[in-house]
Amino acid sequence: MSNTPSTSGFWNYVAECVRLLYWSYFKPFTFERWLRNIHPELKRTDNPFAKRVEFRTNPRLHCYAGQVWWLTAVVPMFAVLLVAPVYILISGESFNWFKSCVFLVGWFIGRFVDRGGNKNRLVLFLIAVLSIFLASQFFSEVALVVVFGVALGAAFGMAFGATFGVALGAAIGVVFGVGVGVAVGVAVGVAVGVAFRVILGVAVGMAFGVGVGVALGVAVGATFSMALGVGVGLGVGLGVAVGVVVGVVVEMAEGVAEGVGLGVGLGVTGGMAVGMAVGVVGSLAGGVAGGMALILGVLRVYFWLPELLWILTLFLLSPNEKRVNCLRYLPPRFDELIILPLPFMDVMIVEAYRKNPNAACETINYLITSTNQQKVAAQAISGIAVDILNICQKLSDIVEIANQLAWIPSPPPKELGVVLPQFLEISQDVRASEEATSPYRKYELLNIPINALRQLGQSLAFDARVAVSFGNTTQSWLTILETAQRTLNEQAQQSKEIRQVYIAGNSLDYETAKDRFKGRKDIFEEIESLTLSEQPPVLLLYGGRRTGKTSALKYLPYRVQANIVPLLVDLQGAAAATTLKGLAENLSQQIIEAARRLPRKIYLPNPDAKKLAEDPFPALQTWLAEIERSNSGKQFLLCLDEYERLGEVVKATSSRAPLNFIRNLLQYQRKWILLFSGSQELSELDDYWSDYLINTRALRMTYLHELEARDLILQPVENFRDIYEPTAVDAIIQVTRCQPFLVQLVCYEVVELLNRDIRRNRREAHTAKATAQDVKEVIPVVLERGNQYFRELWTSLADSDRSLLRRIIHGETPTQQDKGVVRKLTRKEILTQEGNAFQVPLVQKYIEQLLEEE
Repeated sequence: MSNTPSTSGFWNYVAECVRLLYWSYFKPFTFERWLRNIHPELKRTDNPFAKRVEFRTNPRLHCYAGQVWWLTAVVPMFAVLLVAPVYILISGESFNWFKSCVFLVGWFIGRFVDRGGNKNRLVLFLIAVLSIFLASQFFSEVALVVVFGVALGAAFGMAFGATFGVALGAAIGVVFGVGVGVAVGVAVGVAVGVAFRVILGVAVGMAFGVGVGVALGVAVGATFSMALGVGVGLGVGLGVAVGVVVGVVVEMAEGVAEGVGLGVGLGVTGGMAVGMAVGVVGSLAGGVAGGMALILGVLRVYFWLPELLWILTLFLLSPNEKRVNCLRYLPPRFDELIILPLPFMDVMIVEAYRKNPNAACETINYLITSTNQQKVAAQAISGIAVDILNICQKLSDIVEIANQLAWIPSPPPKELGVVLPQFLEISQDVRASEEATSPYRKYELLNIPINALRQLGQSLAFDARVAVSFGNTTQSWLTILETAQRTLNEQAQQSKEIRQVYIAGNSLDYETAKDRFKGRKDIFEEIESLTLSEQPPVLLLYGGRRTGKTSALKYLPYRVQANIVPLLVDLQGAAAATTLKGLAENLSQQIIEAARRLPRKIYLPNPDAKKLAEDPFPALQTWLAEIERSNSGKQFLLCLDEYERLGEVVKATSSRAPLNFIRNLLQYQRKWILLFSGSQELSELDDYWSDYLINTRALRMTYLHELEARDLILQPVENFRDIYEPTAVDAIIQVTRCQPFLVQLVCYEVVELLNRDIRRNRREAHTAKATAQDVKEVIPVVLERGNQYFRELWTSLADSDRSLLRRIIHGETPTQQDKGVVRKLTRKEILTQEGNAFQVPLVQKYIEQLLEEE
């Protein structure tokens, strides 16, 4: 016969309650996600009745609140019915069922009163305590127990907040409830005290919200009922109270990890202190034994032991090829909060990956996102990665590593360490080299992963444990890449085409550009001299767009003394942050990464994340001071590129905290020198900047000297053959005015033109040389490819600047009234000193073309 709808609904409701009880103990992460589906702001630490006003519009929230209430009210009764017979069987003592039942009736009534929504529960609680006192004076023991049960049940949700109120209410209830019991001797007192701590310790170690509301309610209700049934000494009762307060409150305040450590220490000392405070030898024994039981409960040893047996059974009885079938039965699938380690889980995942990668990856993702087993997941990832890395035999295998391990979370778990992420980056760098368009460019780009592998191999020498896992892989990869690089170099030498070695666009990086960065010796020498002076000033490196400022900062570590540590920070990226915390985090991470990119790597510690979130820039100042102390003898040169972007952060956050941080750094941390880099002088910034950048020394980055430009044209890299007629070199110098970006761009297009002719057999490969006519021919392409540079230059000018340039192009001569504008455009290297001609012919051609289109 089928169940009626009402009967079916009842059993569904009961099943949901049982599921909540299970989740509260074993699946807190699943519980959290489920609660967010009910209400976006609902947490396990929340009392659902606090959102009573939303019950009408949110039926699921109303249902959840009811389930919490029923669990805390009813489950203690079932717990007593289960535990009491076991106690009688083991101890041989009698059990006072009458007192226990009377207390549970009082407990139920108290929970009912609490559900009534009384807004002043604290007053209710105080009245209940007074009732206990009066009942103890004028009424029978049974009445006292009833009143006590009502008071404790009502106090469960009193006005101390949902979580703390439960803990405090339970503690007060234990003190009074156990105190009214009849002491029946030391042995029984110790045994019951231990039993209490077992129950309470488990409650302490579990999740909160219903974890406190349900599980602790079960523990408290069952414990008091047991205590009233068997009678326990006052010392043991007080010990239980201390255990509850210490365990629950510590975990609420500190979280599981800190709560376990503090709970262990305080559990032992608290248990002993309770016994001594009462002054009864038996109570002391009860306190110590109970304290140990509480510790074991917090560590969830009572669950860990069967889980240990289960994982051993899975590992020992399942053959290697069947391990993949065991992944769904791993203990974390049923218990998301395993505190003590379990063996073999990572080994089983690694072996399962060889048969079914998808199942292994799903298990790892589950461990990371839905349990506290991140360390096991990291060990499994590392084991899988070592397997995959070791099978690489050729360059294409290394390229595919990034794809094969693409499932690893980004950023990877911190437990994974720094070595495996470096291998993934190396694989991506090898992929980038393979995508280059010429053998020579592929050859050059392989320098990045080769250098990274060499540095990685050196660092592994200091960590024997990691070297065992990754040492052979590092050497094997290095051999593969060096062999591939030699092959590419041979192909480049045999190619009929001219090597494309010019880089037009992005800033130059030392590892890939090498000798392409020309000149600027005077800039490097002045930076070094000023940095090492007794009172270093603030340095301002300024100049027009694409003049090589960022490239100079990237080459700086290779051009100054070893005791100067340049750390490059891109404020264009940092300015994307919309909060001060985000800016401070971005700055710290860029500083850490910059230190790792130095010729002699420096591994800086991470700043205190908690302090950084609370007050970002004071935390950043403390962090920089720690770096200074741990690197004595070093001068840190903090290079802030695109410094003007800080103004955007000031406007977005309505705070000058970043600028105050800079001023504090200048005044109090002498080992930190600031270098600002940008296209604007201080006089072009908002007035408030002058309050923060005092004693500033400006260094101007202008165009290359002619000899430097000729060197860039003729010898961009070592052993580059002569491909230019002298007239072609003169033409490049004339149209670019030695602007470094434009020199690179024109030369790039000239090489492309020559190679097209070689492919079409219009020129001989070994005798082809560029002429002045070739330079003239590529100018339209140069204007098109350099459109972003030219347009940015044009739009950055004021209306009065653009108006004067239009007039000059139309043949007019600047007047006396234009004197200020002429001076400004001369400083920006757009007009000559006379003010009647453009400095860079290519800029003039672009503006002429732009005006024609208008």
